Amino acid sequence: MAITTPKAAHDVPDQQVRSALVPFPAPDGALVPAQDGAALGRDGGVPPSPAEPVQDSRSRSKAPVPASGAWRDGDDPGHRLFADVGAFDLEAGGRLPAVRVAYETWGTLNAEGSNAVLVLHALTGDSHVTGEAGPGHVTDGWWGDMVGPGKPIDTDRYFVVAPNALGGCQGTTGPSSLAHDGRPWGGRFPYITTRDQVAVEIALTRELGIRSWDLVVGASMGGLRVLEWALLGPEAGIEVRNVGAIATTAQTGGDQIAWSHPQLAAIRMDPRFRDGDYYSAADDDGPHAGLGIARQIAHTTYRTGYELDRRFGRLPQGGEDPFAGGRFAVQSYLEHQGDKLARRFDANSYVVLTESMLSHDLGRDRGGVEAALSQITARTLVVAVDSDRLFPPAQSARLARWIPNAEPLRIVTSDVGHDGFLVEADQIGPMVSEFLG
Repeated sequence: MAITTPKAAHDVPDQQVRSALVPFPAPDGALVPAQDGAALGRDGGVPPSPAEPVQDSRSRSKAPVPASGAWRDGDDPGHRLFADVGAFDLEAGGRLPAVRVAYETWGTLNAEGSNAVLVLHALTGDSHVTGEAGPGHVTDGWWGDMVGPGKPIDTDRYFVVAPNALGGCQGTTGPSSLAHDGRPWGGRFPYITTRDQVAVEIALTRELGIRSWDLVVGASMGGLRVLEWALLGPEAGIEVRNVGAIATTAQTGGDQIAWSHPQLAAIRMDPRFRDGDYYSAADDDGPHAGLGIARQIAHTTYRTGYELDRRFGRLPQGGEDPFAGGRFAVQSYLEHQGDKLARRFDANSYVVLTESMLSHDLGRDRGGVEAALSQITARTLVVAVDSDRLFPPAQSARLARWIPNAEPLRIVTSDVGHDGFLVEADQIGPMVSEFLG
């Protein structure tokens, strides 16, 4: 096993947005409600009249979309470090003969090794938790308001580690990585579970010489791994003193599986998906259409109907006419979200990671969910977003009720739904600061 820094030369979810209670500029020149109720264009002027010629924003030229937005060997590593953690036999019966983990760190581990914090990302996040975009990192850090000097997770106080999850596409072994035959795994990549991901993170922990985590924290898919860490960490001899489970669940249910189904189908039915073997395809010849549609479906579950109605309602997109083949502004917004993701993520990883989330059941082989939650010994912070329709507050309440050392359930008030874990740092930050003391 070895930790290496390459010689060569990104939940991330949306950037923070303004409250849904104020006008918000939509992408591509969509009309937005003005404070006085009049419709304004993106530049604040009066929109063109129907008689004026208007360019359909879909006709504007865009840069080609790469077949995959994955980080690949030879790309600039940015702030990534890498650890080779060996072979893994997987829970569903597959095997990975060699696993590499990409991760980033901030702060300094103290002499006692007692100040380590593990931050776990959501579905389309990565190890770049905080810091600006730059070489190797196409976006700013996804939790920059929460992690850093003087922030709630204070890197002047803590040694913070953030790995890219197994199956991801930003440096950790996943479908875009090279297999033993020198070709990308692609569609051959084996089925992985949340527990497999945590097993790899446990191996990274040992490789880093860390014997205990003062805090393991994550939201959404990251929160699934937090809960497995609370059980698998101590079983592996790694102390987990505190955990933070944000906007997450002990067991993915029928509604979450149902919303995931059309996302997976959209990718697999894209003819350019090629059963997962598209890495040699030219720009604009990869499965970006399917991946974009999957993101549009997912993004709708990340937000709320209230926010979408308040921001967009039935406004048309720019000068387009929905009665003549044009779009509503909210349709343009969703297409914009899909296009953004297709340029920085990988369709195979989206499939693999989504299926890993569907595998999540803390109670599997542990006597059921309540029995498993009752075995968690770590002091626990549970946070829910009141408007979350992907992981509803009732699922967080179940965690707080059954984990013996859980604090009372904390509620974030937000109009934006599940993405409140990213947007509402002004609420979540004090909760985490108070919990850490």
